[in-house]
Amino acid sequence: MALTKSGIVEKISESNGFLKNQALEVTEQLLELIKQTLESGEDVLISGFGKFKVKEKKPRKGRNPAANTSMMLDARKVVTFKCSAKLREKINQKKRKKGQGVSRQEISIKCCS
Repeated sequence: MALTKSGIVEKISESNGFLKNQALEVTEQLLELIKQTLESGEDVLISGFGKFKVKEKKPRKGRNPAANTSMMLDARKVVTFKCSAKLREKINQKKRKKGQGVSRQEISIKCCS
């Protein structure tokens, strides 16, 4: 199940004692600030969480599978996200606690020692 904007508002409201309309306003302002920053072409770096970055995609050759025809796709901008090392570590710790998988670092240590 995904965390939605209303879920974020609910959690902020509960954990900080805000009224829901106050939590909604804070959430909306944060999201608007992120949108405006990305729109201007700047990156958004949230320490301990990750980095949102706008990347340029060049025009490229594509195919319409329904009509089986080739076409040129226009240049466009996309937003990418790269999580921080701290977040990646936290996510992988939960997997190891549940007994799921082993990290690459653990594999290389086992192979080399």
